[in-house]
Amino acid sequence: MAEIIRMPKMSDTMEEGVIASWLKNVGDSVKPGDILAEVETDKATMELESYEEGILLYVGVKEKDSVPVNGIIAIIGEKGEAFQHLLSGVTTDAAKAEEVIPASSPAPVVAEPKTAAVSTSSIPATVVTMPKMSDTMQEGTIAAWLKKVGESVKSGEIIAEVETDKATMELESYEDGVLLYIGVEAGGSVPVDGIIAVIGERGADYQSLLTAHQSGGQVIAPVEVASPAVPAAVTTPTPEIAQAPVKEVFASASGNERVKASPLAKKIASEKGVDIRQVAGTGEGGRIVKRDIESFVPTAATASSQVSSSQVVSSAVLGQESFREEKVSQMRKTIAKRLAESKYSAPHFYLTMEINMDKAIEARKSMNEFGTVKISFNDLVIKASAAALRQNPKVNSSWLGDKIRYNDHIHIGMAVAVEEGLLVPVIRFADQLSLSQISNQAKSLGQKAKNKELQPKDWEGNTFTISNLGMFGIDEFTAIINPPDACILAVGGIKETVIVKDGQMKVGNVMKVTLSCDHRVVDGAVGSAFLQTLKGLLEDPVRILI
Repeated sequence: MAEIIRMPKMSDTMEEGVIASWLKNVGDSVKPGDILAEVETDKATMELESYEEGILLYVGVKEKDSVPVNGIIAIIGEKGEAFQHLLSGVTTDAAKAEEVIPASSPAPVVAEPKTAAVSTSSIPATVVTMPKMSDTMQEGTIAAWLKKVGESVKSGEIIAEVETDKATMELESYEDGVLLYIGVEAGGSVPVDGIIAVIGERGADYQSLLTAHQSGGQVIAPVEVASPAVPAAVTTPTPEIAQAPVKEVFASASGNERVKASPLAKKIASEKGVDIRQVAGTGEGGRIVKRDIESFVPTAATASSQVSSSQVVSSAVLGQESFREEKVSQMRKTIAKRLAESKYSAPHFYLTMEINMDKAIEARKSMNEFGTVKISFNDLVIKASAAALRQNPKVNSSWLGDKIRYNDHIHIGMAVAVEEGLLVPVIRFADQLSLSQISNQAKSLGQKAKNKELQPKDWEGNTFTISNLGMFGIDEFTAIINPPDACILAVGGIKETVIVKDGQMKVGNVMKVTLSCDHRVVDGAVGSAFLQTLKGLLEDPVRILI
């Protein structure tokens, strides 16, 4: 019996998943444990495993499109088995009966939508719409068109580059034909499911197709007045429309010219400016993986072209006034939205304190001389913060609207800057870890974040966050709280300055820290007590090790 495969919930915050690539084609045999597809969340790319045995009968979503949690992805069953009733939710006989009803009605208003549907389907062209490429994407920006109107397009060819809130991704064609129409110029934005282009046979009447696509919902209106049996007739066009992308997926799966590469390999190639078509894949079936991009050496022709392009850039006239304006990327839009929500929904207040780091500097120097793991000042701050949270548990809390959660465990989020924005991997049970363990985890998570290799368990569950800009020469700053935390600690650099100790002026090393607090949860006295504890631990770091 055929079984529906649905999008699983791969993390507690996941609402949708994006099909990065299909690893099985329609008609292929599937066994339990086989990987059907790669699914992208907003943080990582994960494998979708089959728990059924049979034949892949149906693929419900094309690559780079999103699927809500529990949405239909595919159907697995016996070869030749009927599955349409699983998609429509009714039996095949009932579906046929519904098609007969509007045809037998003498009213002319019922015949009009039937005629429109036939004339539209007879047009040898396909509308290309903006796919949902991430769970937070609401619109995409056409970064560049790689094909022009009138040019031939083959299945698997890249027709445009689309900028989303996560990255710039390639828009692949799933049809063979001619690019008849471009709906938005480079630099323009298109909402998800908005019309981007039309591909079909040369001379096809694509204008009628566009009109029908844009006014498709209006065809239903006159039918509702005609007869009480109309609700059954309304559902008739739905399966026909739903099957269009299925054919596109088949074309994609059978295309031989398509470059087989993992999403991570594509991303690294884009960052390094490597033409992925020149890279030889060493993965399964010739698939290009991360190591292939990292070990790739460009040819002399490629290198010379890069040199010549850099010479052109350097020849700009000095002293000439100029500027450039860039449209806000989807990722920046998302960051702006979420941080604004945090800033204006949580009443922030800030507490700043100076900490004498003389003893911490000496302790770190001694530990690094005799230890096998190199300890950073950030490691010391994380360890001291975890110990201070254990002594001040009210800071280790969250605002949940009608209640406050006080966390018994201590999971510290560590803000890491990446090229696309900011990620916050989590060091779990930080108060129970040694300095060496914290150092190893911090290095490992930081590298994973920069390579975009974090898994859901790496970024979920923070109860307190630390943002350190000291390595950039920043003396002090204030940070915006990272929900659901009640506080975030902003750490500045260590600065040699004159201090007064025991009535005497002397040179000392001072570090400023600022605690941003959500006043709905944490009061000034509670935040101050935490900073006092943190100050004591860092000014006498031996206490951290007890």
